[in-house]
Amino acid sequence: MKKLPFRAFLLFGALAAATSASRILPGGTSSMVKRHEEWMAQYGKGYRNAAEKAQRFEMFKSNMEHIERFNARKREYWLGRNQFTDLTNEEFNDIYLSGYKCSTSSRATPRNFRYENVSVSATNLDWRSKGAVTSIKDQGQCGACWAFSTVAATEGINQIKNGKLISLSEQELIDCDVNGQNHGCNGGLMDYAFQFIIDNGGINTEINYPYKAADGSCNSNKESNSAVKITGFEDVPSNSEASLLKAVSIQPVSVALDGGDPNFQHYAGGIFTGPCDTKLDHAVTAIGYGINTDGTKYWLLKNSWGTSWGDHGYIMMQRDIDAAHGTDHEKAVIAGFPSIWSIGCCHFGIPHSTWRDIIDGETP
Repeated sequence: MKKLPFRAFLLFGALAAATSASRILPGGTSSMVKRHEEWMAQYGKGYRNAAEKAQRFEMFKSNMEHIERFNARKREYWLGRNQFTDLTNEEFNDIYLSGYKCSTSSRATPRNFRYENVSVSATNLDWRSKGAVTSIKDQGQCGACWAFSTVAATEGINQIKNGKLISLSEQELIDCDVNGQNHGCNGGLMDYAFQFIIDNGGINTEINYPYKAADGSCNSNKESNSAVKITGFEDVPSNSEASLLKAVSIQPVSVALDGGDPNFQHYAGGIFTGPCDTKLDHAVTAIGYGINTDGTKYWLLKNSWGTSWGDHGYIMMQRDIDAAHGTDHEKAVIAGFPSIWSIGCCHFGIPHSTWRDIIDGETP
């Protein structure tokens, strides 16, 4: 996983900005310096020297100005400062959106989608209220979103089938699922992780195999101590929000999305309507859906960036929108995403995963 880069640069008055900015800078900038200091204290941020602090201040200032300009115009969603506010969007993408790796081979859509005949009657569903969602976790600068998405879906179906909400180990997947296409903090894919859980005879708890936000050696003793088992997984039919709705009405589902836009970086609440692209670069978990008071339909997604991002770690994304991206859909499929469609304005993939047989999950 790439660490936060340091780019040496020259900035007139950098030392003064770090030591006595409030005395020499215009009022607006002085106020921003104070806000930067408050933000640093809030998130425990520190810099190596005055030059780096001055550089990060400029990034913070630029991001805050973008946030305030955006929020000045009433929209379906709003932005706010968070732990990423001193990063450029390029840095954010490089550090936090490198964890989802698309499959190099395509798989056919299942002939018999298990939930094809499910009738969805509820207009709103939140699996948190049904006890099937653990608290928000934080992957840090380890590119393991794939592991968090895998674990969240497994935690959910285990609670639904067995009545026990058990926080499971992402670190086990990072350390031990290394003999195939998954690469720990350097990225992976949820379907491979589900296959690992099946082949391994289950997955351990987070308490017994805690998260370290770094690659490690597989602890074979802990690996063999499984708390939850699953028996299989399944694709959601491609390009079908209706099929995804049916799946989510039965259980939490792993999805992949494009999170590269600056507005996604600073999302703070409301129903996210974009912009976004066809590049899938981040894995999350769909834990519900609903209709807002103004009639806007949305998906409810659980992220793994801690509670300071988004709406306490969650995001609502618009659904049932006809996207004018037919060519982009085709390109995405050609690029190797066998299950890609548009949810709202954004292209999501369910890479081999509505967990056809995860519904047969069990606790030993």
